[in-house]
Amino acid sequence: MNLLIHLRMSGDLRVDDGSQPDLTHDRLIVYFEDGARLVFNDTRKFGRVWLVPDPKIVLGKLGPDPFDADLTPDAFYGLLHAKHTRIKPLLLNQDFIAGIGNIYSDEALFRAKIHPLTASNRLSPQDAGNLLQSIRDVLSEAIQHNGTSIDWVYRGGTFQNHFMVYQRTGKPCAICGTPVQRIVLGQRSTHFCPYCQPLKAGA
Repeated sequence: MNLLIHLRMSGDLRVDDGSQPDLTHDRLIVYFEDGARLVFNDTRKFGRVWLVPDPKIVLGKLGPDPFDADLTPDAFYGLLHAKHTRIKPLLLNQDFIAGIGNIYSDEALFRAKIHPLTASNRLSPQDAGNLLQSIRDVLSEAIQHNGTSIDWVYRGGTFQNHFMVYQRTGKPCAICGTPVQRIVLGQRSTHFCPYCQPLKAGA
């Protein structure tokens, strides 16, 4: 059997020796023969846990990992052009590409200079290559900074100190000085610089 855990927004894993008291939001405790415990804590109950004989039961529908060597710029361009939808919601679709959340999609689109309302099938091969590299750069930097800590349920991450657009509504763009704008797209807050990420005609 395989134990799969998705932390979602507020999940947290810790390992202890079994002598520590349980915390209020501990949802699952796995005990090991040596007395150690793996504890899944989730304040908001957004996380998920699966015990399945085959990981594909849970993971089989996921899109490619952003760091997959087979996900070349040309392959990514093909995936983008097979869809006819706005690029920001598409990046959040885990069936399309796995592992990109709201924060990192905004940051990647900014680095690639792509407006979040741009239709995926209107992106050029160069746009696709730039976006794929931006996604990989943003995720790599976030991992180096232990992720993002934006409210009390998160711990340890510092990538929030390096945001270029996310949650910077009204603040000057670090590149051009234009105030960062916020729109709601697919029921998600979306942040971008209207100067650095212009919406091209017909996009």
